[in-house]
Amino acid sequence: RRKGFVALDATGQLGVFHSTAGRTLLREQIAPAAGVLALSPRADRLLLEENGRLLGFRLDNPHPEVSWSALWGKVWYENYEAPARVWQSSAATADFEPKLSLAPLTFGTLKAAFYAMLFAAPLAIAAAVYTAYFMAPRMRRTVKPVIELMEALPTVILGFFAGLFLAPFVENHLPGLFSLLLLLPLAILAAGFGWSRLPLTLRERLPEGWESLLLLPVVLLTTALALWLSPWLEGLLFAGDLRLWLSQTLGIAYDQRNALIIGLAMGFAVIPNIFSIAEDAIYSVPRSLTLGSLALGATPWQTLVRVVLLTASPGIFSALMIGLGRAVGETMIVLMATGNTPIMDANLFEGMRTLAANIAVEMPESEVGGTHYRLLFLAALVLLSFTFLMNTLAELIRQRLRKKYAAL
Repeated sequence: RRKGFVALDATGQLGVFHSTAGRTLLREQIAPAAGVLALSPRADRLLLEENGRLLGFRLDNPHPEVSWSALWGKVWYENYEAPARVWQSSAATADFEPKLSLAPLTFGTLKAAFYAMLFAAPLAIAAAVYTAYFMAPRMRRTVKPVIELMEALPTVILGFFAGLFLAPFVENHLPGLFSLLLLLPLAILAAGFGWSRLPLTLRERLPEGWESLLLLPVVLLTTALALWLSPWLEGLLFAGDLRLWLSQTLGIAYDQRNALIIGLAMGFAVIPNIFSIAEDAIYSVPRSLTLGSLALGATPWQTLVRVVLLTASPGIFSALMIGLGRAVGETMIVLMATGNTPIMDANLFEGMRTLAANIAVEMPESEVGGTHYRLLFLAALVLLSFTFLMNTLAELIRQRLRKKYAAL
């Protein structure tokens, strides 16, 4: 039942083995010669008949299926065509082979964090730079608290919203969302070019630092246009079904709750953390450095890139690392907005299961003290170790950046 077995050789040496983990658990001399060996149903007792004598042994073997190779390497399970890394801790049948690889869970954790940071980091850093360096002080006093207030949103609400509303919305408007990645930058550049061509007397009517208000209608109208064009684009370019086209033409599977949804939802949750710390770091750059650079003939953009960002780089890097730590440890969003499928696939349109979500799902059902229970604690230790190493590395890099640019 536990996929283990015992063997007794001709010299009376006992061997205890486990087939799934590929482990030799014990080799011990228990008799002077060969005999008849019996194993109890629970695999905790041995009975040996040797020269008319019955010898009883107790076998303490609580977690035979756990090994380094079983946790992180590929294992060839029964009825599988090839070795694989699989997490499947329970099943509906009694004839079940536990599959306890932590590799898919760790991969899912990194995958969710990567797509969340891919969405959140550019937006948060760009917003922090504009708010701290270009935005009018009066407007900044309104915008900054509003963005920081987003941090107070419960992640369970974000996960609920992402799973029930965002996932089907993205599925129905996928061509429009991808076209938005092309249309929105072009629309913003066109709006900026048009604004620069207006008469100077007209542009001076808008106070300096309030120009971003003019982009709000541009962004909203471009987004509405892209979503309105979505059905037309799907019918024209993808024969009316983008999911079927991805599957048949590119061989890419599409799950409704996937890494794209996680990137959008968890990125929304991470943005306030990155923005707040990065904005404070940029805003705290001494004003004398900025004025001195401008007085020496540098343009505002040259001052931003070569003075302000370099001076604030330790704080910006810390903001990114804190945001990454938040994404790695997030539980409720990935629990509610993914399919919770522990697979190792970097596909943007496939789901995943993270270490934190797996602990939250399976801990209430695990047997206290059992192998599954202990492995969940091991998964928590892996998550803690990863966070610790990441924060240590981030602190070392931050200190190096601070020493390098302290002379500015």
